[in-house]
Amino acid sequence: MSSAAAGSVSSSIGGVLTLLRPEFPDISISKIRFLEAEGLIEPQRSPSGYRKFGPADIERLRYVLRVQRDRYLPLRVIKDQLDAMDRGLEPAGPTPAESEHPRNGDGDPGAAGRDGGTVLLDRPGLIAAAGIQDADLARLEEFGLIQPHRPRPDEAGADAAEEGVVYDGDALVVARLVAALGRYGVEPRHLRQAKAAADREAALVEQIVAPLLHRRGARAKAGAEETVRDLLALTSRLHTVLVTTALAPRLGR
Repeated sequence: MSSAAAGSVSSSIGGVLTLLRPEFPDISISKIRFLEAEGLIEPQRSPSGYRKFGPADIERLRYVLRVQRDRYLPLRVIKDQLDAMDRGLEPAGPTPAESEHPRNGDGDPGAAGRDGGTVLLDRPGLIAAAGIQDADLARLEEFGLIQPHRPRPDEAGADAAEEGVVYDGDALVVARLVAALGRYGVEPRHLRQAKAAADREAALVEQIVAPLLHRRGARAKAGAEETVRDLLALTSRLHTVLVTTALAPRLGR
């Protein structure tokens, strides 16, 4: 449904960019079109085919962008929340897992259980969804922060990139986080140590859960996955505390 009320003042897509860019610097026409294609916003169209955004459309778009940025919720969850709001219901708040492990806007890549692989994007789709440029993605790949892969025939969405590689939800959340860090002058080349540390942490977690993976049965697998979630929550918290402690003397604490 379109949320623009009949007879209300409407804005063009360029006007929407001007209005929202102070709060969302990375917003782009491609990003707005992507969200429309995913069914999260439905602006009206003029007889000549131009998009017309009413005040309610803009507020709806602002809500989507805000929860993507602040809570990293998957688009499917945001869409469910919008549907609930359209029915006059209160959207559900973030779960404890979402609060502990930020999630991205098109999958669940920030979660410890790594559900991000359920979402596949081609290169233009990732660029549009992350609000970055092609050169930015090239640098993320150069420094090993994002790794594309060729889709398997049985993977959902593989038909969207039959002739090339795809990126999962993990790649999307990395792209968004690095873009956010870029506003503070952090570049992909600065994050090589972070990637190396993550690889070492993954090796440590793998070593701990390896005995569980040798056991058979769904219960053993569930136990291994739960252990991974617990370990990632603990190591993430430990990392935050250690960095905060290291910075304390420099901040005069």
